[in-house]
Amino acid sequence: MEETKQEINKDEKEIKRSSANPLLICLVVVSLLLGGAGFYFGFLAYNKVSTPITFLNSGTDGNSANFVEGSIADIADKVSESVVSIVTSTKTRDFFGQSYSSSAAGTGIILTEDGYILTNKHVISDATTVYVVLDDGTTYEKVEIVATDPLNDVAFLKIKDASGLKAATLGDSKTLSVGQQVIAIGNALGQYQNTVTSGIISGLGRSIEASDGTGYNTETLSDMIQTDAAINSGNSGGPLVNAAGEVIGINTATSSSAENMGFAIPISSVKGMLKQLVEKGEASRAYLGVYTVEITPEVAKAYDLPVSAGAYLYSSSAYSAIVSGSPASKAGLKDKDIVTAVNGVKVGVAGTLSDLIGEYKPGDTVQLTVVREGKETAVNVTLEGYKNL
Repeated sequence: MEETKQEINKDEKEIKRSSANPLLICLVVVSLLLGGAGFYFGFLAYNKVSTPITFLNSGTDGNSANFVEGSIADIADKVSESVVSIVTSTKTRDFFGQSYSSSAAGTGIILTEDGYILTNKHVISDATTVYVVLDDGTTYEKVEIVATDPLNDVAFLKIKDASGLKAATLGDSKTLSVGQQVIAIGNALGQYQNTVTSGIISGLGRSIEASDGTGYNTETLSDMIQTDAAINSGNSGGPLVNAAGEVIGINTATSSSAENMGFAIPISSVKGMLKQLVEKGEASRAYLGVYTVEITPEVAKAYDLPVSAGAYLYSSSAYSAIVSGSPASKAGLKDKDIVTAVNGVKVGVAGTLSDLIGEYKPGDTVQLTVVREGKETAVNVTLEGYKNL
């Protein structure tokens, strides 16, 4: 069985890997390279900003809604006001040392009326300039990279001196269902702004290997939403939307070898960082500090576990599954504990342990439901900020 390192600590030099066997077909992240070579991995940017922001959340669960005649057009029209095109420029040097510029295009989601934008990290990777273009064609050239998530392909931008923008409504990705109707919106092929496609959620909790198409830069992404709504080059960072008009995912990757197979990051996994932007104008990822194996029926049988879903705190290496000095260690978590819920939300059903922790911010205390030696217990853990690599 493949072991997973769900949380990362700089001193232990951990890396995050998928807890299930990754999808072995070729998947590509879907920002569009307009010229030159593109690079996938983003950098960490924790630039403090002073402007307070308002975090918009629906407070309701619209995942039970279904599209009716005409509603796709109505919802697409409404949500498109909150979808932006992101154009970046990157300076690189060729084999002979000559400098040249390349451009790339992606998509973003407006989070606040004063200009906070959510997108994929690979969309703005190594960018020297970032432009944001609204649905009505308005272009903003003064754009900052505010923060990126070190454990996920997520980045946050800020348009300087913006006001009156239309913020998207964020839904709850923990209550999604396979077969649920969705639409995807994005800057298809870098030139067809706010293209709308429709489909269903084809699967949940998918683990994939995503690359930039060159084969050199790859990353394992876990707990992805699979959809058959068409996602094309340039769609990266755009919203996956439910029938209530709520954003429930961030479109990130598509298959280059299979039709109607796209993937999105669950929106709930980024809410912890959003809350920090509200409160402090800066953000860091909350982390627990454990190595885990995601429990499936096959894993439960192999390890003789008493549950069929959850996170098994296990490491086959010389290191403990509990990172020394981490929040998990301070809370008394032990090797071979099984975490089955976070504040009552079931691990493996509503998302991976790492993604459920992503809903919270450093300093928050969460209650973990833990099975230890066959007995269920509750463990309170105060989360801390992720240590920069």
